[in-house]
Amino acid sequence: MTSTHAFWLAGRQVTGEDTFDVTNPWDGRLVGKAVVPSDAQVEEAVAAAYAVRDEFAATPAHVRAAALDHVSKRLVERTEEIAQLISAENGKPIKWARGEVGRAVSVFRFAAEEARRFNGGDAQRLDTDAGGQGRLALTRRFPKGVVLGIAPFNFPLNLCAHKVAPAIAAGAPIILKPAPATPLSGLILGELLAETDLPAGSWSILPVANEKMPALVQDERLPVISFTGSEKVGYAIMDSVPRKHCTLELGGNGAAVVLADYASDEDLDWAASRIATFSNYQGGQSCISVQRVIADASVYERLLPRIVAAVEAQVTGDPSDPKTDVGPLVSEDAAQRVESWVQEAVEAGATLRTGGKRDGASYAPTVLTDVPSEVTISCEEVFGPVLTVQKVNGEAEAFAAVNDSKYGLQAGVFTHDLQTAFRAHRTLEVGGVVVGDVPSYRADQMPYGGVKQSGVGREGVKFAMDDYTYERVLVLTGLAL
Repeated sequence: MTSTHAFWLAGRQVTGEDTFDVTNPWDGRLVGKAVVPSDAQVEEAVAAAYAVRDEFAATPAHVRAAALDHVSKRLVERTEEIAQLISAENGKPIKWARGEVGRAVSVFRFAAEEARRFNGGDAQRLDTDAGGQGRLALTRRFPKGVVLGIAPFNFPLNLCAHKVAPAIAAGAPIILKPAPATPLSGLILGELLAETDLPAGSWSILPVANEKMPALVQDERLPVISFTGSEKVGYAIMDSVPRKHCTLELGGNGAAVVLADYASDEDLDWAASRIATFSNYQGGQSCISVQRVIADASVYERLLPRIVAAVEAQVTGDPSDPKTDVGPLVSEDAAQRVESWVQEAVEAGATLRTGGKRDGASYAPTVLTDVPSEVTISCEEVFGPVLTVQKVNGEAEAFAAVNDSKYGLQAGVFTHDLQTAFRAHRTLEVGGVVVGDVPSYRADQMPYGGVKQSGVGREGVKFAMDDYTYERVLVLTGLAL
């Protein structure tokens, strides 16, 4: 695993003089070296993608679908190898890394299926008005152009897949930039794509340094930007290119609401288990991890000790151990930031129920109550294994608490009442409401994205394809309809 990893330029593997180290956040060991593309090589990739855009858009659906199917099958064959690589460069527990590979398998399979049925065309009679006599409109979708995909570190394979697979399915060339901390998993996709018959230039995977990205973002040959990452960076990108199409999947501080009707011992055990697991999975480094629990006063006193016990039962340690639930954060700096936010909250009056300790890049699963509304951890995305629990009186107060946030990605509502579920869907200012479970549930084929400061646009294969394309209408004249 400590070899030097070349990058992929217009479908071929390319090396260069400059490299950077990729290290394991758990023990600091060298995982591998990634080659950095030169400015000239980046320009070559952009020029190739721009030049091939019309050819790629016209590629038969079966060619694109076959390529996507191939990647899906090859990911299955190499699951353990790739999971080990994800775990090594990211610090993700191996059981979660294996799950991530499985999700990427599905993303490419879904994309192959969508490539076969996408853009069949919708026909519309225009003779509903006298001026449209003998006319028929046929509406199809066409790629907006080359996609610049910018992926984060927390799901270094699957969130690369969510950029690459929909672009290929829609016939849009893509240049993928994996995260600097975790580029190796994304580069693996290049090995699999290179085994297909996709046109040269239709894809490149470039581990470009962050400071080099403004030039790429500004390049007029890249009219579509798909970014997953922080709110600050995402909106800086959008503000810098107001005439481009930007899909932004940004932060969140996911809330799990436990309402009064969710009151049996079985109910509360299930809610506590799910909350504990998904406030800490990926080390809390997921934008839909549970950060806030909002519990009705009638269940709060029975729920809180269950949550604390379930959090304390999370197994922390070496991410290569299959028993480990919670590994390190991506870096010691990230863990120090989480530590400072918890300390700020406690000094302001919050009660530490469990956790609150840091060891290098690792931070113990933590539960806080009585957290003042003005402290950072109440207002921002913690992106670490920290959970706050608050008591509310009734559904209206609970839903108001969910909405009292600048973020709006997903929310979970534990209730058995169907009417309450529909009220939650109507009332909560989020991109997705999950009933009977935590906000951390995501199916890779469903529309996924947020409102407010959580971003714009949607991922989920078909919905990303819609974002990467636009409608063009064809009007046929003189028809006997």
